Amino acid sequence: MSNETDIIDLTPEAAAQELERLAHLLTVANIAYHGDDAPHLTDAEYDALKRRNLAIEARFPELKRDDSPTDRVGAPASDGFSKITHAVRMLSLGNAFNDEDVADFNDRILRYLGIEGQAIAYTAEPKIDGLSLSLRYENGALVYAATRGDGAVGENVTENARTISDIPQTLMGAPEVVEVRGEVYMSHNDFIDLNTRQIARGGKTFANPRNAAAGSLRQLDAKITADRPLRFFAYAWGDVSEPLAQTQFGAITRLAEMGFQTNPLTALCSTVDDLIAHYTMISERRSALGYDIDGVVYKVDDLALQARLGFRSTTPRWAIAHKFPAELAWTRLEAIDIQVGRTGALSPVARLSPVTVGGVVVSNATLHNEDYIAGRDSNGNAIRDGKDIRVGDFVQVYRAGDVIPKIADVDLSKRPDTAKIYEFPTLCPECGSHAIREEGDAVRRCVGGLICPAQAVERLKHFVSRKAFDIEGLGAKQIEMFFDDPTLPIREPADIFTLRARDAQNLSKLKNREGWGDKSASNLFDNIDEKRLLSFSKCLFGLGIRHVGEAAANLIATHFGSWDAFVVAMDDAQDSASQAYQELLSIDGVGDVMARSLIAAFSDGHERQGINRLVSHLSIQDAAKPKTDGSPVAGKIVVFTGTLERMTRSEAKARAESLGAKVAGSVSAKTDLLVAGPGAGSKAKKAAELGIETIDEDTWLAMIDGL
Repeated sequence: MSNETDIIDLTPEAAAQELERLAHLLTVANIAYHGDDAPHLTDAEYDALKRRNLAIEARFPELKRDDSPTDRVGAPASDGFSKITHAVRMLSLGNAFNDEDVADFNDRILRYLGIEGQAIAYTAEPKIDGLSLSLRYENGALVYAATRGDGAVGENVTENARTISDIPQTLMGAPEVVEVRGEVYMSHNDFIDLNTRQIARGGKTFANPRNAAAGSLRQLDAKITADRPLRFFAYAWGDVSEPLAQTQFGAITRLAEMGFQTNPLTALCSTVDDLIAHYTMISERRSALGYDIDGVVYKVDDLALQARLGFRSTTPRWAIAHKFPAELAWTRLEAIDIQVGRTGALSPVARLSPVTVGGVVVSNATLHNEDYIAGRDSNGNAIRDGKDIRVGDFVQVYRAGDVIPKIADVDLSKRPDTAKIYEFPTLCPECGSHAIREEGDAVRRCVGGLICPAQAVERLKHFVSRKAFDIEGLGAKQIEMFFDDPTLPIREPADIFTLRARDAQNLSKLKNREGWGDKSASNLFDNIDEKRLLSFSKCLFGLGIRHVGEAAANLIATHFGSWDAFVVAMDDAQDSASQAYQELLSIDGVGDVMARSLIAAFSDGHERQGINRLVSHLSIQDAAKPKTDGSPVAGKIVVFTGTLERMTRSEAKARAESLGAKVAGSVSAKTDLLVAGPGAGSKAKKAAELGIETIDEDTWLAMIDGL
């Protein structure tokens, strides 16, 4: 794969030939994996081929083949079994390979639903590396079992499935019709025992538990299957005569109540950070689970939202598989460099002897932070068995998808005698300021602020980025050029808005420089002028204040309404005991860490002066006020608690705020109304003690009906 032509360099003729090659390779791989239970490609190799095929189709959509692997799931059912047509197609999942992919998945969903800036709940569960199976029950009795096949038609393996102890023959309390879907797998211990028995019998041994499970389930003689230690996890459903629940998590609970084994590591997560944390926890426990998994699957929890999101041709929009990294290689660590980011974080980067990892030549890798280099986690616990990383070491590198490569391990047997323990710098390599590590922070940061050129450049890049000021013609490369320009420098955001005037005063004009002309220079100045008028939230996000992301900027702008009111509040909130500080904390989504970061930015002399210089060139629009005519909750503080059954918590919050209410995360004496669903606990109790009006979800919906 390392010899593949870059997609950007492909001609239409070469692209057509490459699509033909990829279609053949992926078809053979699908048959080997799904049909013959003998895969010859790793998951990472298969995913890389599929991504290349998709990227070429995106560049040359007119060349997409009728038999495109993009539109296919699995492989045709074997002729050895009768066929079953699935009432509801069994689809595959899209893949995520890094945290950014997961964030993008969440962003796509919120955009599709039109609720950007809100939060929705997801379930997260281990992705079992086995064989997909669909079980159809009618009136509580198992009618048939079918493999996925090509997604539309599978193999009838009913008699084999009846031999698996985890699969109930009858169900109690089930709908009249229900198709339960899940994964057939084999535990590590059972796999070892099976191969031991096979050797004793002189029979065929299996390469891995997945092959063993698939081969065992797809035996033409059910007696052989009965002799194999197969297990089954239920995690989904197909055709049902009535809904199992209103949420994914509730439906999984219902399946467990019917008698199915469900994965105990399935969790309900409310944020992308929660998803990543659960993924990390599962990844760390992966080796001790006793069965194979190759990632974590995330699904939108609310089934009504799943229905709204629907499906693409082969994958649901509402689910994705976050795959584990599986591409590894060994190489020499030549040097460790320190990069300084927008918030002053000192990030160590490994400079490597170039090595091919999963078809990509890698020469750099992240080292995370000083603890990671030292062989410990942020709590002081040993990682890599306590092995530190030193310049000159022979290290193991891994990557998945397009994620930046990382160092996974060190071969101490190849460590040179001259290798020294790495001393992490305590001074910023860019400006010489102290680099300190605050208690509880895994990262060491330069305290130089905007006097640090590295921080200044990165903050300027953020300032002009698409989600901030989005100035066309002024991107990262241009920022680097202007930052070091001797006659027309941009050292802080305010400098951008004086660029036209300074250019007019200079003898050396921008239009006369290499890469620029009269039109391109004029266009840049015009584009800058267009951004003098912008929204409160974009201005705040563009400042690049630590911990204040796009969603938080929207929340803060909505709460304060105007920039002037916000600035007054920041000045008043410098005293943590003040009412202004408590008001800041009352914003749902703003915690103590974010509040202190905001206040610090506006109280620091140099940074505040820079903000003031910028704002003097801008016209900042007030945040749009919700239409609250006739709203019974306008100006009131509302708290939601318990399980909401007819709308998601994020939808309820968005609806309340659109009617002029302020939604808080906790009950206090200032709370005007508590909306309590089933399972309401301490918040309902506290509301009762304070005499706060409490209503249920139906009353809430009736109250706002028609508004």
